[in-house]
Amino acid sequence: MSEDSEQSVEGQQSTVSPISHNRILGLMAVVSLLGMIAGMIFVSVNFGIGVFIGGILSLVNYFWLKRSLKSIFDNATEGEKPPYLAVKYFLRYLFLGILLAIVYFTKSIPVVAVLLGLASFALAIIIEAFIRLFSSVSNKKEI
Repeated sequence: MSEDSEQSVEGQQSTVSPISHNRILGLMAVVSLLGMIAGMIFVSVNFGIGVFIGGILSLVNYFWLKRSLKSIFDNATEGEKPPYLAVKYFLRYLFLGILLAIVYFTKSIPVVAVLLGLASFALAIIIEAFIRLFSSVSNKKEI
């Protein structure tokens, strides 16, 4: 019986599509722009600018993380341990923390707005999950 189930699993095609980084980046941009517009309309112009700056920082953080993880995995496949791995990974957080501290202490733009803009990545991932969920439900065939 287990052989039958293994054969049926091997014969099925995978319906899971690969992650689209371009769609996630597009969703991040849309979320940031909509957040900026909503912030400008409902709160203030400075709030909208803060959300936009946070969205830009979110994109920078995304590309920085992607590049550092790629170098880690490339070195791991070659059997090398990347030098100063923890320091490079920690610098990303230190950089963002310093920028947030500057925003907080100068009070030029609301720090909450910048944090909401930084959250655009998380919201883009949630939207991507809903897109995948509903597209898989609508593409499901009857047995």
